[in-house]
Amino acid sequence: MTDGLMSLFQTDTVYQPLASRMRPGDLDSYVGQSHLLESGKPLREAIETSQLHSMILWGPPGVGKTTLARLISAVCDVEFQSISAVLSGVKDIREAIAVAKQVQQTTGRKTLLFVDEAHRFNKSQQDAFLPHVEDGTIIFVGATTENPSFELNNALLSRTRIYKLETLTVEQLGIVLRQALDQDDELKQKSIAAADEILEIIAKAADGDARRALNILEVASDMTRDATISEALLAEVFGDELRRFDKGGDLFYEQISALHKAVRGSDPDASLYWFVRMVDGGCDPIYIARRVVRMASEDIGNADPRALQIALNAWEVQERLGSPEGELAVAQAVTYMAVAAKSNAVYKAVGEIKKVVSETGSLDVPMHIRNAPTGMMKEMGYGDSYQYAHEHEDAFVPGEAYLPPEIQGRSFYRPVDRGLEAKIAEKLDWLRRQNEMSEFQRYPKES
Repeated sequence: MTDGLMSLFQTDTVYQPLASRMRPGDLDSYVGQSHLLESGKPLREAIETSQLHSMILWGPPGVGKTTLARLISAVCDVEFQSISAVLSGVKDIREAIAVAKQVQQTTGRKTLLFVDEAHRFNKSQQDAFLPHVEDGTIIFVGATTENPSFELNNALLSRTRIYKLETLTVEQLGIVLRQALDQDDELKQKSIAAADEILEIIAKAADGDARRALNILEVASDMTRDATISEALLAEVFGDELRRFDKGGDLFYEQISALHKAVRGSDPDASLYWFVRMVDGGCDPIYIARRVVRMASEDIGNADPRALQIALNAWEVQERLGSPEGELAVAQAVTYMAVAAKSNAVYKAVGEIKKVVSETGSLDVPMHIRNAPTGMMKEMGYGDSYQYAHEHEDAFVPGEAYLPPEIQGRSFYRPVDRGLEAKIAEKLDWLRRQNEMSEFQRYPKES
């Protein structure tokens, strides 16, 4: 290629998106995370005194994990290297370590190795960092949107400190956006203007994500014809996609947890709020419908057995009608669950019995309740002295036993004094009294 042709493809500067251009140059310009970075906080002091340690920065997208890592390297005057777990493997890790060692040998400077999406590395890849964290070759700074205790190895976690970064508020995002309008050279050259109310709309649409807020601002600034960003223009920019919903990450599980706890706590307003938030953010209503069925059994149970059928009906309606019509049926079920009488007695009983089974092993089925389909089995005593309940008054045999003798007398299901379970509790008390007063006892108590 000739020099003339080369010049056609060369530019003086490489384009950087607004979010990249607006990375702060010092800690005081960094917006958010005051719980970690305000004066006197341990992380702030560690950075300012260059007493660095390996760490995990855990938080949702766009809250400043990468920016903070770059700031740390700049303030502490250490070499900065970055790799992404999405694109890298063990070979890339080894190359990064080799570069860090060379920098240390030639300049004496430490290297901060920033690992984006650290949770994407598998166990062997995570293990590759350990010796180099141990001997101080690198200061490991991992960024993750997922809960580190679930996604990262204990060996790596034990060598790092975890810092939880919080979602940015609308006010904080407003500051970020105003800084961009006031400080970014390209926006100032275009004389881009936006009222505070417009910036608030952008901030709310960004849903805590500074990168997204700045991307929206940049797109709007490119689309405006008169250098003014208006509400009508934003409607074009947004289209149908307004909110972030992380279908596989922590935000997803936090919201379904909030919905479940609101139903359990008998708060229909909060239950509907979290239901609408999830649907509005893109969650599949079928998933919510399945979870509502779980709630009906786990938290309502026999206090109101109708809840389970209502939940199943809502699931079926959602499957048949789809969205948005079916969502109303799921919302109806959510509301019913919230106001229904609550009992976790069955849930607790199953948990207790699982524990007993694990402790006692495979106890034999008592001979009197074994089936005897063959003559040989009858001769062996299968079904001996079994009493058919329907031949007795109230279809109940006082003193009979159906548990193995080793655990006879144990009580697992304890109905609560709410809803239908209050009646069930009365019936169980009566049945137990009949057992105690009966002259017949399958397993006589030792005197």
